[in-house]
Amino acid sequence: MFNMCVWHNEPRQWSLEDQSLHVSTDMNSDFWRETHYGFTRDSGHFFATEWQGDFTASLRVRGDYEELYDQAGIMVRIDESHWIKAGIELSDGAACIGSVLTMDRSDWSTAPYVGQASDLYLRVTVADGILRLQSSADGIRWPLLRLCPFPKARSYQVGPMCCTPERNGLEVKFSEFLVGPPLSKALHDLT
Repeated sequence: MFNMCVWHNEPRQWSLEDQSLHVSTDMNSDFWRETHYGFTRDSGHFFATEWQGDFTASLRVRGDYEELYDQAGIMVRIDESHWIKAGIELSDGAACIGSVLTMDRSDWSTAPYVGQASDLYLRVTVADGILRLQSSADGIRWPLLRLCPFPKARSYQVGPMCCTPERNGLEVKFSEFLVGPPLSKALHDLT
């Protein structure tokens, strides 16, 4: 799927090799809107493909998180004020798993990640105005991370995302990126 992607804020250093995307983040890259901090940032790196209508997307993310707010994962975006990003983020000295849902203003839901943060799978399904976000340590078992309303749109941008608000140089490898029709699994079906 990477061959169908285009950059929103192309990083200075990136490459595509053997169906994997390698990124080194730029200084002060971030996605955030207003809440608590009072600023709006739309400078994060997002390698997106456009999808018409409902979908399921999945992605493997490998990174070495070292500094506060280092983050990498998946993003679904309608425009600059309607999006969600999810994945691993370094916070309070720990690798955390979480998501930021932005509907004009950003929220932030996060908790310490008990698995191996340097290698994570993410899956997002958007269907009928609902977004289902799942994570997996092995790409086999997919527990729920978030379920939320998400605006219906003719098309969505979806793909890997990474940011380093406090520095540059987070090294991330994205692979196994797939987008297709939405999975119709029951909410508690973890496969």
